[in-house]
Amino acid sequence: MDNETITIYDVAREAGVSMATVSRVVNGNQNVKEATRRKVLDVIERLDYRPNAVARGLASKKTTTVGVVIPDISNSYFASLARGIDDIATMYKYNIVIANSDGDDDKEINVVNTLLAKQVDGLVFLAHDLSDKIRAEFSRTRTPIVLAGTVDHENQIPTVNIDYALAAKDATLELAKNSQKIALVSGPMINAINGKERLSGYQEALRESNQTFSEGLVFETKYSYNDGLKLAERVRASGATAAVVTDDEVAVGLLNGLVGLGVDVPNDFAIISANNSVITEFTRPALSSIEQPLYDLGAVSMRLLTKMMNKETIDEKRVILPHGFVKRGSSK
Repeated sequence: MDNETITIYDVAREAGVSMATVSRVVNGNQNVKEATRRKVLDVIERLDYRPNAVARGLASKKTTTVGVVIPDISNSYFASLARGIDDIATMYKYNIVIANSDGDDDKEINVVNTLLAKQVDGLVFLAHDLSDKIRAEFSRTRTPIVLAGTVDHENQIPTVNIDYALAAKDATLELAKNSQKIALVSGPMINAINGKERLSGYQEALRESNQTFSEGLVFETKYSYNDGLKLAERVRASGATAAVVTDDEVAVGLLNGLVGLGVDVPNDFAIISANNSVITEFTRPALSSIEQPLYDLGAVSMRLLTKMMNKETIDEKRVILPHGFVKRGSSK
């Protein structure tokens, strides 16, 4: 018999019990005699019966499934967040469905609507930015949503982040100890984390260091190793002697590009990256980096979502986790 066609009725008939008894066994209800429980479990194993999660969800109005929207699952930053989300989801007996949005506004809307159509109990949304289109979609649903590593300047949706402005300021001040021309290598400035948070922190650090802000030292790029690699010649030509880089893969690309041009890192050019994902340790020299609690960002986001799904009281909708700094070989 095909296990996809086996129903709770088949198990009940084979075990000689009621469907209610099978249901109690499957759901871990203790109000079943041990002999009966063993008989039902033996039949379940023999028939390879798998309870229909969709049907159970319809009955309970819960699917115990959480949707997780990620711009790029291959990026080590988002992969680390996803690990934290998954571990806490497992702890609270939720399954997660991960959807890759490619950081594209239209695809984000499609994957969000697909997950909502699957009746997920909640969503954890990771993105470089919160577009007006996706905000409109979120405003139309009653499904609980938490933003992880994504800022919401309108404070409408619960968020879990670090203080990106302070982190960029800390990195810039660290470089200012030895460098007079510090570049900011950033993802698109249209994204609030970059254009509002990180840029303001960078500018504030320059002021405190008595350095002049120059738009010619701000470089926008896509979030990829190859884009960082391509940027090396432009950054070198700018006269900069150091850079704060807002993405680890871009930082690795920039480092390799500069070394390929004969630049001595860190003696002629220093680099501090932003996320301290695992790839910062793979380079030579290894990359100094702001230390984000990546796993915790995911874990705290999922825990916050469990509270919302269970209609518990939320003390703080805007959670800011502490960041640190790891000094390695790419800065003095």
